[in-house]
Amino acid sequence: MKRLLRYSSTALRVSALLQVAAATLAFWSAPSAHAQDGARLAQQLCAACHGIHGDSKSPMFPKLNGQTHDYLVAQLKGFGQHQRGESDARSYMWAIASQLDDPTIASLADYFSQQAPTAGGGTADAALVAQGQMIFEQGLPDKGVPACASCHGAQGQGNAQFPRLAGQHADYLMRQIEVFQNGTRANAPVMSAVAHTLGKDDAKAVTAFLQSR
Repeated sequence: MKRLLRYSSTALRVSALLQVAAATLAFWSAPSAHAQDGARLAQQLCAACHGIHGDSKSPMFPKLNGQTHDYLVAQLKGFGQHQRGESDARSYMWAIASQLDDPTIASLADYFSQQAPTAGGGTADAALVAQGQMIFEQGLPDKGVPACASCHGAQGQGNAQFPRLAGQHADYLMRQIEVFQNGTRANAPVMSAVAHTLGKDDAKAVTAFLQSR
């Protein structure tokens, strides 16, 4: 069973990569593509992984709809400049983002930031979600963990270069905490410091809460 699950995961990754490669090739070979056409760019370059209008259905890929404009710009530039070194960034985003100029990045950020965000839902235990809400709103002062809301907003809606977290996939958020902890994602020093003080059980609680928003 485990071997089958690993095979299925690998097949999904390969399929997604092929879709992204095909979309990228189509975009760069199409003379009618324009840097300011954010909706068309998003459909051609991003929808295969991130879903229609950025509403990703797969926990492998983050939701982009309703994400803050400044965060999207910073991350796309970070991918293009190889400032994010986690395996998912190298596999999916380095090649694509390196081909995007500033006007194209701005048009994508404009488009996704203007899309209506969607709730994440999920079936996490109510007690776990309540624990996560407490950590998000109040932090863990005895462990040196600040309240997440102080940077990401009272509702997890994000603020400038601090991303929207509300409704995001819990599995994706957990992976980001892990790559902050192991140092492969090093483009956000504040979050790297916070991640190193956050235990695994507390991280699971916070991510479950955020997905429920």
